[in-house]
Amino acid sequence: MILVLTSAGDDHADHVTGLLTSAGADVVVFDPASYPVRASVEIGLSGDGSTRRVLDTGERRVVLDELTSLWYRRPLPPAVSPAIRRERVRAYVEQECLAVTEGLWDGLDCLTVPAPRPVLDRAGRKPYQLEQARLLGFELPETLITTDPDGFLDFYDRHEGRVITKPVHGNRFEADGERFGRFAAPVTPGDVAHADALRLCPVIVQAYVPKRVEVRVTVVGRQVFAAEIHSQVSNHTRYDWRHYDPGATPIGTHELPAEIATRCVRLVERLGLVYGAIDLILTPDGRHVFLEINPNGQFLWIEAAAGLPIGAAIRDLLMSGLT
Repeated sequence: MILVLTSAGDDHADHVTGLLTSAGADVVVFDPASYPVRASVEIGLSGDGSTRRVLDTGERRVVLDELTSLWYRRPLPPAVSPAIRRERVRAYVEQECLAVTEGLWDGLDCLTVPAPRPVLDRAGRKPYQLEQARLLGFELPETLITTDPDGFLDFYDRHEGRVITKPVHGNRFEADGERFGRFAAPVTPGDVAHADALRLCPVIVQAYVPKRVEVRVTVVGRQVFAAEIHSQVSNHTRYDWRHYDPGATPIGTHELPAEIATRCVRLVERLGLVYGAIDLILTPDGRHVFLEINPNGQFLWIEAAAGLPIGAAIRDLLMSGLT
């Protein structure tokens, strides 16, 4: 039995679930936001040392100890009943419910894709993943993570202003009802003039790396799927392909050197993952430079654009149940 944890409207989960069902797999899709209002959980530890964990989704009763695989896709946290109106009580109940569900998923003894939640959280931290990539021999851009304006200005001057900044962790946030996006961007004279603001929040600063193309490498188990993104043909994507312009950014398969492919698999394994979406730069002189890894990155867009069977590989991995 395979459990998929995600939220409503996840087309990636829908795609792979359809593949699993067509292959005859027993699949349960569950949104943790339905707990505890519409779903229930029981965890029983007996005197003989055994544990029994049961999830009732409202539609099906699932003995979690019988799972062969768990896909920790994009679950939302539990949602407190609207009957609880006091804000402090709601916050308390929310934390109690979250402690139950996170403890439940973390304790399951089955294959977890991409990885158990604590491992996934650690792998997503850019300072940590950059260091692990360096230890494996990846070439990295010269990088500074700082809140020191003087250190930032020294770095800027040393690279003659050819530097970019990016967020340390999240690239989207909401404030006062507005949503903001923060992507990799070149440092402007205006940014330099406001360097003192760095004291308030850390930032990643990197030397700009010239690009022939950008490369997205998706690792599933030990399978490697590489696609090249011709980001330099469009001003929208010149510094960060996530400003993806579908009408002007060609995408195709990429011939990844065997040494780099092996290094990508080793990085995913070193981070404790069985899935990872790695971003590289291919420089004009043919070097592959590591930027970052998203341990739970989207893949449907690259599957469709480059014709890579990533969803089928995830299906096979989940059906294998291999830890």
